[in-house]
Amino acid sequence: MMLPLLLALTDPAQAFCGFYVSGADASLYNNATMTVLMRDGTRTVLSMQNSYQGPPEDFAMVVPVPVVLQKENVKTLPPEIFSRVDSLSAPRLVEYWETDPCMVRRYDLEDAKRGAGMPPGAMPKATSVADFGVTIEAQFEVAEYDVVILSAKDSGGLDAWLRKEGYNIPEGAEPVLRPYVEAGTKFFVAKVDVEKVTFQDGAAVLSPLRVHYDSKEFSLPVRLGLLNSEGEQDLLVHILAKGQRYEVANYENAFIPTNIRVTNGVRDDFGDFYDALFRKTVVDKPKTVVTEYSWDASSCDPCPTPALNPGELATLGTDVMGNQPYGWVLTRLHYRYTSDALGEDLVFQAAPPMVGGRGMPDASGELLEQQPQSSSMNNFQGRYVILHPWEGEIACKNPERGMWGGPPDQPMPGPMAAGARLGAAAKASDGKADLPTLVDQDIPWIGVVKAAEAPKPSATPSTLTPADDPDDVELEDSQCGSVPGAGGLAGLLLALVALARRFR
Repeated sequence: MMLPLLLALTDPAQAFCGFYVSGADASLYNNATMTVLMRDGTRTVLSMQNSYQGPPEDFAMVVPVPVVLQKENVKTLPPEIFSRVDSLSAPRLVEYWETDPCMVRRYDLEDAKRGAGMPPGAMPKATSVADFGVTIEAQFEVAEYDVVILSAKDSGGLDAWLRKEGYNIPEGAEPVLRPYVEAGTKFFVAKVDVEKVTFQDGAAVLSPLRVHYDSKEFSLPVRLGLLNSEGEQDLLVHILAKGQRYEVANYENAFIPTNIRVTNGVRDDFGDFYDALFRKTVVDKPKTVVTEYSWDASSCDPCPTPALNPGELATLGTDVMGNQPYGWVLTRLHYRYTSDALGEDLVFQAAPPMVGGRGMPDASGELLEQQPQSSSMNNFQGRYVILHPWEGEIACKNPERGMWGGPPDQPMPGPMAAGARLGAAAKASDGKADLPTLVDQDIPWIGVVKAAEAPKPSATPSTLTPADDPDDVELEDSQCGSVPGAGGLAGLLLALVALARRFR
């Protein structure tokens, strides 16, 4: 369904926020639908990613909207804006190395405090189609899309009119349309002008769509998208709001466990690890929406990709909200469902600020903020940590253990975008990862106990020196302390995308 659908300090341990390894972005999931909403006051800007694959003449999108939209309310977007939002907010894997316990550190307390973290065509008149009880409230073209805004008196009439006019909507649409019609909802309906479509490698490439409207209710109409869903689906909802985190009001809410120590092997397939963690988090909670991220959109720590800049925020909606470039909180909500588990549209409500997934390991390698904590600011992220204890010689009388920083005797590595490794693999998790063998600690609040280490076999004496294991993982500087300004529901939202399914 479319879901319409730098370390600048002399000592590397002073304020090091971790080297970025990988991210669990939308490429992890075969059937993921992603949308971005911006909300301020009663205004909502809804941006819908279009991942439809199939003949363009078969494309149809039906999105319930609270008011009649005009051409100035609708525009197309560059597709890369969605990967920017996804990468910034996706759960991330970082790692720390214990520094030489005998290294002399030259910095004072004030230096440490300063480095430890900076604040984070002509419009036709309404035309009545009396035989069907359908009224065309507006009609216009936007890029390759032909758009009509409809109102209807009867869901059966609306269903019949759409089919008569050549919109390829799924069978069984009428009962799903009914509650929207009864509530007086309008319908944003789009199909494609084939002569305006761009093709790439023989496949039609359809532009993402953005609409904006004013309504007291803040919700995401998802029920229509269920008509296109098959099997397990992942819904990723990103909300941008001025200084405000959001959660769902009509489903259960949970936070993903964060700041969890994991084994070194997780670097080889972070996606499988994260999928297993997500499944365990919601295993007995079939109607639970999980918060994976809530942070100022113009900052990040660590930064898997640069924070959103004012131009990108304008693309997502600030251009119709007073062009305010800063102060927007980005919340990422993740819901996994089947067609029988998502019976209501998602209704959103303001939620208090939370922090989690920050900070350095302590001297024993422990991490705090593994569960959300109330705060005056939003700084929550899904972060998973590989620790590398010091394995070199300790030749001083008073070694200082548990000081963490970057890789020893190596230059600062170049950046790697969040999820790049997953995207290259282009596969979904098979859901079979053994979570207890992948974590380096217990997670008691979701019932995970670290697997016991297998006894090591007796070693046969050897004169050979084993070679170091190769490590070709590309890492990224976390850009610690960046500050603001630095930087299927297959129709999910509703969209009825028929006849074709997404293939990956």
